[in-house]
Amino acid sequence: MVRKRYLAVMLATALMMATSAAYAQTDFPSRRIHMVVPYPAGGIVDIVTRIVTDKISEIWQQPIVVEAKPGASGNIAWDQVARAEPDGHTWTFIGPAIMANPRMYPNLRWTEKSFVPVGAVVWAPSALVVHPSLPVSTVAEFIDYVRGRPGVLNWANPGLGTSQHLNTAIFLNATKLDMVPVPYGGQPPGILDLMANRVQFKVASIGLVAQHVKSGALKPLAVLGTTRSSLLPDVPTVSEAGYPEINVVAWYGYAVPRGTPQPVIEKIAAGFNEALKAPKVRELLEKQALQPVDSMSLSQLAELYAADTEKYAKVIRETGIKRSD
Repeated sequence: MVRKRYLAVMLATALMMATSAAYAQTDFPSRRIHMVVPYPAGGIVDIVTRIVTDKISEIWQQPIVVEAKPGASGNIAWDQVARAEPDGHTWTFIGPAIMANPRMYPNLRWTEKSFVPVGAVVWAPSALVVHPSLPVSTVAEFIDYVRGRPGVLNWANPGLGTSQHLNTAIFLNATKLDMVPVPYGGQPPGILDLMANRVQFKVASIGLVAQHVKSGALKPLAVLGTTRSSLLPDVPTVSEAGYPEINVVAWYGYAVPRGTPQPVIEKIAAGFNEALKAPKVRELLEKQALQPVDSMSLSQLAELYAADTEKYAKVIRETGIKRSD
């Protein structure tokens, strides 16, 4: 009798869970989506977010409200989302900073494991650029030149935990170069100082430096990307230049709080993949000098998220990057 009663309870529980999951899948979304972006309105992350979410909103016939919540290198927004109800109605942007910040900022109430990635949207290729007065044209020549002048040349750091900061750290650590970081509040002022030769090297978003490369104000050495950039077709990737170990390409994606039901996660992921198939969406993303991601499964996305988290964790451990840098 006890055994029968136990089996009945177990069966009822299983049926309830299955029904709940099915309901979550068919009923979601039941209200508007709240997308929390950890960077200012009008910036590249905000633009990319609106391009993609506008399409998903159109497909689902459900509004997606984008809220810009900048501050503390993204930590304010991510803290809010990590503590949100995990029902699929709160999303956030993810990029290198969400993977790196828990290792650089003490006392955060969240880690990268507080989130489940649901969509990778774009690759964000960068270029290694120098002042044209430097007598170098390749990555190898630059490495030799800097090694002969340890602690003399400067590099522009656009902000702690940015992809450009972390990719520069990976490059300098892998090649054992000694350069002096000069902090800036974003990329544009650092690019201006690079053109003025106040700093000599920068890892920069291709879309921000392509025009200066074409005018001769900056000299490119290589690009960090899966392929050559259409904006700089004559510039090799760092892999082509012989340094595949430093070819870490930043990507932009989106996540939900951990604990969100799996059927809901799968529906959101399908929404991102469907939006990225739209020719107009891809065209708008490419106009931002970004490379749209092809369809990616949740398992592939989880692997990418984990692998890049470890890459950034490794360079932070080995170089001692911290909040005061």
